[in-house]
Amino acid sequence: MVFSSLLFLFRFLPIMLVVYYCTPRRFRNAVLFGGSLVFYAWGEPVYIVLILFSTLVAYCTGLRLSYYQKRENKRGQICSLTIACVVSLLLLGFFKYADFFLRMTGYMAGAEMPQLNLPLPIGISFYTFQTMSYVIDVYKGATKVQKNWVNYGTYVSMFPQLIAGPIVQYKTIDEQLRTRKETAEQFAEGVHRFMVGLGKKVLLANNAGALWDSIRAMTCTELPVLTAWVGLAAYTFQLYFDFSAYSDMAIGLGKMFGFEFKKNFDHPYVSKSATEFWRRWHISLGTWFREYVYIPLGGNRCSVSRNIFNLMVVWTLTGMWHGAAWNFVAWGVYYGVILVMEKYVWGSSVEQLPKPVQHIYAGAVILVGWVFFFSPSLGYALRY
Repeated sequence: MVFSSLLFLFRFLPIMLVVYYCTPRRFRNAVLFGGSLVFYAWGEPVYIVLILFSTLVAYCTGLRLSYYQKRENKRGQICSLTIACVVSLLLLGFFKYADFFLRMTGYMAGAEMPQLNLPLPIGISFYTFQTMSYVIDVYKGATKVQKNWVNYGTYVSMFPQLIAGPIVQYKTIDEQLRTRKETAEQFAEGVHRFMVGLGKKVLLANNAGALWDSIRAMTCTELPVLTAWVGLAAYTFQLYFDFSAYSDMAIGLGKMFGFEFKKNFDHPYVSKSATEFWRRWHISLGTWFREYVYIPLGGNRCSVSRNIFNLMVVWTLTGMWHGAAWNFVAWGVYYGVILVMEKYVWGSSVEQLPKPVQHIYAGAVILVGWVFFFSPSLGYALRY
């Protein structure tokens, strides 16, 4: 069930809103939790067990963390944190990367390995990161442990942000889960934001995607240079309007139910460098990797060589997060190299250029990056 479908717009959402607002305030999280599970189970009923298991593990380890913190038992805290992170990463790794590693193992062994061909559970990349961020924040003392199972389940499974984000950190909506008060003004803002996202998806993303699909169907040998550039431009806008549309609709839906989610896109294509682009594109993902990977590795408060290592680790993982294929790894490494070069080699020179030239530079870097992103293989990317 997608937000732009008639089923969602004229059946699921109206029913959810009516039931939600007819329910006493103290039970609204339970309604939202139950409705979100129905939404999730609509397409893949079997995987509802997976999201419930992931939620339960994080919830229980959060309680254990709080227990050990009160007793100042550092070993118990580390053990609880490790269990939560390992379970989350194993679930994500098994369903998303098992076939990728089987192919690599078979390639190195010179034998064809059987593939599992498991369908990827909807939203697993997003809710896995959310459960991990919650446990890590409880461990660091950045947020209080949630003792109410329904409230925590609502946070993890909330249908507005389950499919395509934004990745919501528990500490940003902890108070909203407990004390939010829905208003007519907020609801109206939510409807407006949702309609803007719906327009982006239906009117802009879908039409740009149709053009891209027709060009992608051509082989590289029969693809004229100008047509290849038109296809790349179509994909560039289709990806942005599609992804930002879902973020807008998620933020709008959140407002309808009394939640305030942080923005996920901030006009990324007006950027003057790749560094600026990644401050504006998929902001919630960048925030997650910065807080839970980059800074724990040492961030930029270290030697130049160590900082380069930190950046390359983060961007390799960012590429892998987007997909289980070498083209996504190459895409992540590509941006890691570009950002390192902007920081230590040519960044200051780019800043001295006229603004139109800076925009052209950033546009060229971004466009080349999308070739790696959409290509089914590295060979195809190079041919394109």
